[in-house]
Amino acid sequence: MKQVNLTGDRPTGRLHVGHYVGSLKERVALQNTGKYDEIYIMIADAQALTDNAEHPEKVRQNIMQVALDYLACGIDPDQSTIFIQSMIPELTELTFYYMNLVTVSRVQRNPTVKAEIKQRNFEASIPVGFFCYPISQAADITAFRATAVPAGEDQEPMLEQCREIVRKFNEIYGETLAEPKIILPANQACLRLPGIDGKAKMSKSLGNCIYLSDEPDTIKTKVMSMFTDPTHLRKDDPGHTEGNPVFIYLDAFSKPEYFAEFLPEYSCLEELKEHYQRGGLGDVTVKKFLNHVMQSELAPIRERRKMWEQRLPEVFEILKEGTKTARAVASETLCEVRHAMKIDYFADDNLLK
Repeated sequence: MKQVNLTGDRPTGRLHVGHYVGSLKERVALQNTGKYDEIYIMIADAQALTDNAEHPEKVRQNIMQVALDYLACGIDPDQSTIFIQSMIPELTELTFYYMNLVTVSRVQRNPTVKAEIKQRNFEASIPVGFFCYPISQAADITAFRATAVPAGEDQEPMLEQCREIVRKFNEIYGETLAEPKIILPANQACLRLPGIDGKAKMSKSLGNCIYLSDEPDTIKTKVMSMFTDPTHLRKDDPGHTEGNPVFIYLDAFSKPEYFAEFLPEYSCLEELKEHYQRGGLGDVTVKKFLNHVMQSELAPIRERRKMWEQRLPEVFEILKEGTKTARAVASETLCEVRHAMKIDYFADDNLLK
């Protein structure tokens, strides 16, 4: 079986460091292993429209922004196919067929859907398109026969629902679709990076993000304003590192060499944590170190992004050619799905048989 990797992001804004450590960094690493026969990276604009239907210009404007972030992080268009979701109508047709394999109550039980509905305050006014996006996501994954999906842990319920659809389809119509596996970040701190305000999830809609393209002054301002341990009121107070966003970010981003360069009085992160826990270490010192770490991590990404910003016609062609390639693959899968369902009526005069 071919090894196929597929991931994607909604173009509702520039990508942030949560996207980076949760999935994007892993995508680049996997891309460079040579392990996968095919790699697809989707700009999920159709999915973004499910809760932005009245503001399509917001989605349109951010397609290029997301593409720039991909390229800046190291996604190589010679190794990975970057495409725009809405330009592949085959995905919509697959979604329609899969809808018949899922009950309303099953979608309602999906923890990711429930959390997203609560976050957006939809309550009873849930757009049908948004409600059905787990089914749409299953179409995206199966259209390219993805065997692996790098994602954060919050996406596991979506992958499980996709696998249920695959199993149901294969049970009814015969072995046709492949079940995908999720690839979680190896670093546990990267599974779900909190917002700088201490909220459970970094989110563009909540405005609690550090963006990959943020300028140095902006990064510093955001880091120095970060939520920490509310019980650590004075420098000498014992502090908590578990659940403390500043230390979660350090878990996700710090490297031994950063201590030697920026905080030589400590040899490693564990030593820094121990001092904070016993008291005598102020939040400002820790935040200043985190600022140095974030600046070092994001500077090369920001510089590559600026380079690509000067080559927008080339980025446009990358998206255009990638979408053309992806559509050909999705069309082939759709033909096999229709054949399995025996609804390819005009192929070989099937309607007469």
